[in-house]
Amino acid sequence: MKVRADALRMLGCVRIATVQQMAQVITAEDKDGRSYVRRAMSKLAELGLAETNGKDGKHPIWNLTPAGQKALADGNELPSRPKAGTGAKAVRAGFGPHGVAVTDTILAYGNRRSLTDWQVEVNHAIKEIGLSFNTDAVLAQPTATSEVRLFELDNGTMSQARLAREVWDYERYAGHRVWEGARGTIGRTFPFWQRHRYTRSERFPRLHVVLAGKEEHLLDNRRQALTADVKGIAIAVWVNTLPRLQRGEPWYEIGVDDPDRRRQRYPEPAGR
Repeated sequence: MKVRADALRMLGCVRIATVQQMAQVITAEDKDGRSYVRRAMSKLAELGLAETNGKDGKHPIWNLTPAGQKALADGNELPSRPKAGTGAKAVRAGFGPHGVAVTDTILAYGNRRSLTDWQVEVNHAIKEIGLSFNTDAVLAQPTATSEVRLFELDNGTMSQARLAREVWDYERYAGHRVWEGARGTIGRTFPFWQRHRYTRSERFPRLHVVLAGKEEHLLDNRRQALTADVKGIAIAVWVNTLPRLQRGEPWYEIGVDDPDRRRQRYPEPAGR
């Protein structure tokens, strides 16, 4: 029963996972608990709480069903996430390997102790400027200056130019300002993210870019190209490859948070 409950909680956090990934979290670090997890998942499938919709190589990818999400919510096991999907559509559409790599990133960075502090596919949008993108994973572990850390994963499927555009979108998001103050007064402008999203943060959250899905020497080439493509960006950006992250090797800093430069780069919004 405990393995089933732990599996439900994990899938509620990371959305999709393989048996091997779940065993990393659910069983003791020095044990191979895959057989226990397989039995638990078979039972959850019989109960209609979990299902598979595709594979990562030979490994079935598991996700919760809507009934499984409801059971988790009814048990008050996780913070409320009313807009969270099950991940089933993404797996059926062929994006399962990307989601599995996101789960690998979460496990490599945060391990089992901070699992419930993660959310996946978190939307960031500013309607006024037509900007909308989903962050692959967000870790809600406050630091002295920021309440979350942002994670973007490239599984080797997008062009180098598109990857760079996605990173620059975070600077556009960080640079947008909004008016605050009663109409008819001079008022002031403030960063949109600081007034409407991360209200307890002093600095825009750091973006972590993780590169996966290719041989390691190709990932290193991709990292070097991204470094050149985002040169001069005015937000904090760190990049690593998934293999290096799994080995506990350090990140590369390729962007530095610079609010003053962002304010110069993005014009003040039009007067009200």
